[in-house]
Amino acid sequence: MAFDARAVRYFRPVATPVQDPIRLERRRREHERQQVLFSILIVLLVVATIFAVAIYTGAIEAPFDRAFTASEEETVIPPCLPGIDGSDDGPPPLPYDQVNINIFNGSGHSGVAAANRSVLTQRGFTVGEIGDFTAVIPFSELRFGANGIVAAYTLAAQFPEMRLRLDTREDATVDLIVGERYTRPLDEEDVPLASNEPLHNLPNCQPAESLTPVPAPVPADEEGDSE
Repeated sequence: MAFDARAVRYFRPVATPVQDPIRLERRRREHERQQVLFSILIVLLVVATIFAVAIYTGAIEAPFDRAFTASEEETVIPPCLPGIDGSDDGPPPLPYDQVNINIFNGSGHSGVAAANRSVLTQRGFTVGEIGDFTAVIPFSELRFGANGIVAAYTLAAQFPEMRLRLDTREDATVDLIVGERYTRPLDEEDVPLASNEPLHNLPNCQPAESLTPVPAPVPADEEGDSE
């Protein structure tokens, strides 16, 4: 076979590309960083899953889980006035001197029980015990038994807002527990009562016999308010 010199002249060997060692090292480091990042993400996902399952099953308590005060979250249902069916009218308010009150400070602030005593005694209410309540409560409330409903409605009218809570006592006394978010009594001329006009049931009231009364409160200190 004849040798073609022209083929030799146009033949060029294929050169193998030379890899840049700096580029190779950079790629290797990037690959390692990706592996580390993916490993961290997988570990975090596993930990988060275990943590969520533990919270769901109650094995641990959730962080930042604020325990709301029961009396702050619950709806306090007032008892209806006695002897009234299907009417918003009730008996007339009691004369103030026939309403026997104990005042307890559940606000965490000094002097508020004494301040309420001063206002209410000036209006003619009969104030007995005054002292500190067993705990701080968010809102002011009246506690009383089934025989003190009319007295409680009469006292509640002295305030712009008040919770009424039925308890187990048998007498007609009413305990005023001043809460942390207390409001001062209305000016006497703004009290919506008249001796010759009937009381009105509070919204959403229920007959006393259908409610479950709470135990009567026990003061922590019967000697005096933290004045």
